[in-house]
Amino acid sequence: MGAIIPSSQRYPMISDPQPTYGASAQHAFTVESNPADPYTYQVGFGNRFTSEAIPGTLPSACNVPQKVQYNLYSEQLNGSTFVSPRSAVQHAWFYRIYPSVAHGTLTKLPRNPDIESRFTPGNEDIDFVPGALCWRAFPTPDVEAAAVDFVQGLKTIAGHGEATARDGVAVHVYAANASMRKRAFCSNDGHMLFVPQVGRLDIQTEFGRLMVRPGELAVVQAGIRFKIDLPDGPARGYVQELFGSRYELPELGPFGSNGMALPRDFEYPVASFDIDKSEWEIIYKLAGKLWSCKQNHTPFDVVAWDGNYVPFKYAVEKFVNAAFVDKDQADPSLYTVLTARGKTPGEPLTEVMFFTPKWSSATNTFRPPYYHRNMATEVVGIVYGEYKGTSRNLEPGGLSFQSSYTPHGETHEAFERATTSELKAERLGEGNLAFMFQISTHCAVTRYAMERSGVLEVPPASLWDSMRGHFFEHIDEVNDMLRHRGLPALESSPAE
Repeated sequence: MGAIIPSSQRYPMISDPQPTYGASAQHAFTVESNPADPYTYQVGFGNRFTSEAIPGTLPSACNVPQKVQYNLYSEQLNGSTFVSPRSAVQHAWFYRIYPSVAHGTLTKLPRNPDIESRFTPGNEDIDFVPGALCWRAFPTPDVEAAAVDFVQGLKTIAGHGEATARDGVAVHVYAANASMRKRAFCSNDGHMLFVPQVGRLDIQTEFGRLMVRPGELAVVQAGIRFKIDLPDGPARGYVQELFGSRYELPELGPFGSNGMALPRDFEYPVASFDIDKSEWEIIYKLAGKLWSCKQNHTPFDVVAWDGNYVPFKYAVEKFVNAAFVDKDQADPSLYTVLTARGKTPGEPLTEVMFFTPKWSSATNTFRPPYYHRNMATEVVGIVYGEYKGTSRNLEPGGLSFQSSYTPHGETHEAFERATTSELKAERLGEGNLAFMFQISTHCAVTRYAMERSGVLEVPPASLWDSMRGHFFEHIDEVNDMLRHRGLPALESSPAE
């Protein structure tokens, strides 16, 4: 047998430039900092992320090695049961300087009568109101007034269900003039969705930091500790707290693969930790009651993490709007950014909708919101701009509440304009941003909202005094048509 002759062919090294070489990404895509937001973000709704503030910290092929790099502690946070279907599993692994269990004794704080988590008929501090309510802008504490941080400035307006049953939702407002400094907050009741209206929120979480401005929303899930600083001074805004279910993207249906809120526009923090061995206070909310404990180190000491149970934010101007471009009106569900499933199959518990600038071009169509009776409760707020409706004095920083099945719509004057004006394609909503929490059931209103807010305004019934039955102006025309068809005529027009 002859000797094997080595090939003289030289195979290129990986490092050798290829003749067709263009460029190669050096790392995964991130959203970089800018003057209004100094932080960096990962992107992609529902992704499983990994992040290291110190490279090489995350263990390989194991969540709980015998010894983590730098002698950090492994700690898991579960947002779903262990045996949930894989598609529903929500959890994260932390690699931190101190485990969360290293804290002092928990002490119950005096009850805050302005916070509610139980919206059932047995609660005397709430009431089910079958009508429309409106609150003018909720007051914001002056910068020179006594310090009020986010926790102290949180007030519940309305809600459904009960946090301890992990079923329902609460709508809060917040107004604060002070940062939380050495205090952290954790809601064990539900996932908190923030909608700032005045001032940015600098939200430090165990996963990293989020800077959230008016025009953005943010979600911090249940069980995650966070603190809020106010880089712009006094701040005001809205919170929807979700008990049990979780925020998801709505199905696209006939839209196909694209449209509405794009998954890649949702931004998630990168690992960031502090070295701080001073005293901290952690405040927990459970069943609407507040508890406190002290510890001798910061809770924001996570050096690396991995998981999908992660806070996020979204800039609402990125929403891909849609509308009926030929004729007729679309239902407001077309503007849904996030949804949460209810217990009834196919029915959401709540939908988070934002009304962003769009074109209106429908022909032969009544363009204002149609007259409506909705099984859902509608809670509407203005982030900035001017309310264009005619049935309430809604302003930025306020709220309106439309109870389920309560009739609502525009005034007669608005009806007249809409049915007689020339229809042209027009741009709507420039310089305006509004939102709606559409909660698919009856909601109760709190005693704070009804008695102590100081800004409640019930839309007067006189708004509808000018309504006319225009049908009666056409009785003769109707009778001519009926006679032509051999049908009995209607009676004469009643006096109006």
